Amino acid sequence: MSSDARVKLGKILLIVGRIALGAIFLIAANGKLKPQYAMPWSTHSVKMSLSLFAMQVDSYQMLPPPAVNFVAHVLPFFELFLGLWLISGIALRFSSVIATLAFCGFMLAIFSAYHRGLGINCGCGIGPVEQVGPGALIRDGLKFLPISLAVVIGSFWIQRKSRPAPLSEPSPSPQL
Repeated sequence: MSSDARVKLGKILLIVGRIALGAIFLIAANGKLKPQYAMPWSTHSVKMSLSLFAMQVDSYQMLPPPAVNFVAHVLPFFELFLGLWLISGIALRFSSVIATLAFCGFMLAIFSAYHRGLGINCGCGIGPVEQVGPGALIRDGLKFLPISLAVVIGSFWIQRKSRPAPLSEPSPSPQL
C-alpha cells in the first residue's frame, strides 16, 4: 500500500471514528434529556428528565448538593455540544482530547462508586440500565475508550501529515 493510500485510508477511518464518537455523546445526551414514559418533548419534560438525572448524579455521593444540580443540568448539554463538535471535525485534536478525558472521568466515577460499594445504576444514558461495577467498566473501557483514543491519535497523526515540511534556512555566516 502506497503512502498516499495509507493517508487516505487514515483520513477515512478518522472520519468514521469521529462520527461514531460524536454519536456516542449525542446518544448519551439524548438519554439524559429525553422525556420519560411517553411524555411529549417540552420544556417541562426536559426539566423533569434533568431532575431525574440529578438524582442519579447525587446517588454517586461525590458532590455537594449545589454541585449535583449544576452537573446534572450542564452535563447533558455539554455532551450534546461535544458530540456535535466531534462530528463537525472542527479543532478535532481538542475535541477528541476533551472526549477522552470525559470518558476517563465517567469511568473514574463508576469505579469510585463500585469501590465504595454503592449499588446504583450507571446513569450513562447509553444502552440498558446497568449497575455500576465491572460490567459498566468493561463496556465503557472496551467499547468507547478505544474509539476515543484512536480518534485522538489519528487527529494528531493526520494534522502532522498535512503540515508541509519546514524549509531549511541557510545558516547565518559568522560575523567577524
